[in-house]
Amino acid sequence: MSASLHLFLSALLKVGAFAFILNEVRGLVLAAPVIYGLYLSGGTPMAIYIAACSLGGIALSVIVPIIAVKKADRFLKARMSA
Repeated sequence: MSASLHLFLSALLKVGAFAFILNEVRGLVLAAPVIYGLYLSGGTPMAIYIAACSLGGIALSVIVPIIAVKKADRFLKARMSA
């Protein structure tokens, strides 16, 4: 039972890694219009603030899955060794 659970979770992590790569590409695609809009606005303080907030949200959507995968991996390793 434990070996099959490990294989299932390992496969799930591999699928997650692929999804993470797609998320990185999505982040780049979403960031391009923000940077272009900032360029077109002439760099006004409001545009800079909106761009920083937008890019921060995109960065969080990319960083949070990395942290989740690392925690899940540590949990699985601790669970399998116990």
